[in-house]
Amino acid sequence: MDNRAVAPVVEKTLTIGIVALFLAGMTTTLFGGAVPAARDAAGESIGDRTLALATERVEQALPPNATHVSARTRVDLPSTIRGEGYVIETDSRSLVLDHPSDAVGGRSRLVLPEAVTSITGSWQSGGVTVVVVDSTAGGLTVELREGTV
Repeated sequence: MDNRAVAPVVEKTLTIGIVALFLAGMTTTLFGGAVPAARDAAGESIGDRTLALATERVEQALPPNATHVSARTRVDLPSTIRGEGYVIETDSRSLVLDHPSDAVGGRSRLVLPEAVTSITGSWQSGGVTVVVVDSTAGGLTVELREGTV
């Protein structure tokens, strides 16, 4: 009996099985640990840059040595971070980035002139974001608002 034709078929079948097991192992490893960690790191970096940009734009919206002001400044922010929406809100004299992922977020202190009496409002990602500066009897108010300039 001649079994020489069976050897190449068995070899190819074993090779395909080993390659399939290798690919399954690599896929499980990457999607189980490496890819989510990389997404978290990228999301954290983008979140930090977004918060820094928002802080810079709020500070730039206030003219130096201004006492009587009515200004509206549009702020362009990313519509999502790490594939999800986020909120930037005020906390007294700081901006806070609130994101569903624990890896993304932060707080940035605003450097504002003494004439600013209050900063209020919030921005929801994906919309048109505006900084509104108005004069009041006690000084200047700053509001984070959504809408047109």
